[in-house]
Amino acid sequence: MADGEAGRRARRTGPASSAASTAVGAQIRRRREQRGMSAAELARRAGISKATLSGLEAGSGNPTIDTLDAIAVALSIPLTDLLARPTSAGPVLVPATPPNTDGPTRELLRRISSGHSLELWRLRMPARTHLHGVPHAPGTVEHLLVAAGHLSAGPSGALRALGPGDLLAFAGDSAHEYRTGEVDVDVTVVITAPVLDRPAPPTALTAHPSRP
Repeated sequence: MADGEAGRRARRTGPASSAASTAVGAQIRRRREQRGMSAAELARRAGISKATLSGLEAGSGNPTIDTLDAIAVALSIPLTDLLARPTSAGPVLVPATPPNTDGPTRELLRRISSGHSLELWRLRMPARTHLHGVPHAPGTVEHLLVAAGHLSAGPSGALRALGPGDLLAFAGDSAHEYRTGEVDVDVTVVITAPVLDRPAPPTALTAHPSRP
């Protein structure tokens, strides 16, 4: 999704437990070895040090989502492939959480896989906030559904003005941005990406105005 400007960075933390860190590290190592990629090469592509990557693969670190996203992009896989956990067949309730008045917050609400991975996020941004998106893996598409407020969002250089009820879908594998005006914004974000070894579908920028 996005990196914020200095002083307005979203709180994006990685796995909270040592067990989760170990599982994520094992996923990183497995995906890297599947591609015949050395640790040094993956670290270079992800823009992190080899020591940092080695620590993550060993399960000794607590990486930020930004770091994991960079690794996922370098491996050409959806971020959630590194974070996936077993799911149950029963009902899933995700309780609401209060907003953070100091900056935007993002919550991964649900993941569904069927040919494509699907991430459902809630993005809340205070007024006068500007976020720069991190390009995701090739073939990724972002869908924004505005619940409240107004913002401009989309590929850099081609932002669209959005209001409550508007839906915007755009390619998430290139630079993109989110800008708010004078009011806070609440947006549902759905991110889809082709699963490994499946061809990416064609993507296009589309906007759907709200209907009465």
